[in-house]
Amino acid sequence: MLDRLRHFITDVVSPETPEHRSFDETGCKLAATALFVHVISLDGTPSDVEIRKLHELIETRFGLDPGTADKLIESATLVEGEAVDLYHFTSVLMRSLNDEDRLRIVEMMWELVYADGHVSEFEENVVWRAADLLAISSRDRIELKHRVAGKRPAADPAT
Repeated sequence: MLDRLRHFITDVVSPETPEHRSFDETGCKLAATALFVHVISLDGTPSDVEIRKLHELIETRFGLDPGTADKLIESATLVEGEAVDLYHFTSVLMRSLNDEDRLRIVEMMWELVYADGHVSEFEENVVWRAADLLAISSRDRIELKHRVAGKRPAADPAT
């Protein structure tokens, strides 16, 4: 676990990074997962639904087995607790991901926001700020939000 944290920190402060890294690299997954942990922790302790959704996204979208996903989430929770802002994570993602992968990260964030059926202003604001730092256009942000909201089983009039 400490090796992952060291790799992440090195990745954040390293001025020279490869132009096109694959999305499968640990530092990138750790940065994305830390953003996700931040999103589900905004309104207090994450609910069981949010935790299940986080595990589902990490396992299916990152192609990880449950044990590896647990370790990644544990590491991301530690890293997220140490971070002072979103830039620590989004800067890694900006250097590492192409446009399509960054859109996928924002979509996953919206999925986590909508997981418990309640969208708080804080959650929405964090997704918008992260999307801005990831150079996602307002149009794409709105489209992703509506796409994810449209997939929800029951519409919540408060959102």
